[in-house]
Amino acid sequence: MTEKEKMEAGLWYDANYDKELLELRLKAEDLCFDLNNTRPKDADKRAEILKKLLPGMEENCVILSPLAADYGCYTKIGHDTFINHNAYLMDGGGITIGNHCFIGPNCGLYTAVHATVAEERNQGLEKALPITIGDNCWFGGDVKILPGVTIGSDTIIGAGSVVTKDIPDHVVAAGNPCRVLRPITETDRILNQK
Repeated sequence: MTEKEKMEAGLWYDANYDKELLELRLKAEDLCFDLNNTRPKDADKRAEILKKLLPGMEENCVILSPLAADYGCYTKIGHDTFINHNAYLMDGGGITIGNHCFIGPNCGLYTAVHATVAEERNQGLEKALPITIGDNCWFGGDVKILPGVTIGSDTIIGAGSVVTKDIPDHVVAAGNPCRVLRPITETDRILNQK
């Protein structure tokens, strides 16, 4: 089994010294560089680069530069999603972002877990666990999502949160560690507010 196959299977793998994975990350890094150095008004060129970097991205997405991604090919982004400046997609374990999501600036989605024992960590061993974000989510700025987390649909994650555990549907959650503050209800509708 190759290191890439181990990574894709959620097993411990050599992330730092495997030639195939290094080449894939270098390709993604080059595409991020190209994207981040393309003028915002050059929409066609940006779209072409994004299609190569994020082949799992659906229609009508907006991603502002700068963007960083470990692989890009392991990220799926639903339609009509917006990702603000300085996003980092550490996507070895797979990242799935739903439709109609709004991701604030400086957000990081981290799928890698590093070995606890220093000797093994120094050998480059890590495991990648998927991150899943449901439809219609909104993140404030500086949100960090840790490996293996699922965030339910129609959920708001407050700015500066560090999400270490799953968050259910239809809630407002915030903090470090992130925790549910309250459900989203009919009283939250703008039309119901005076």
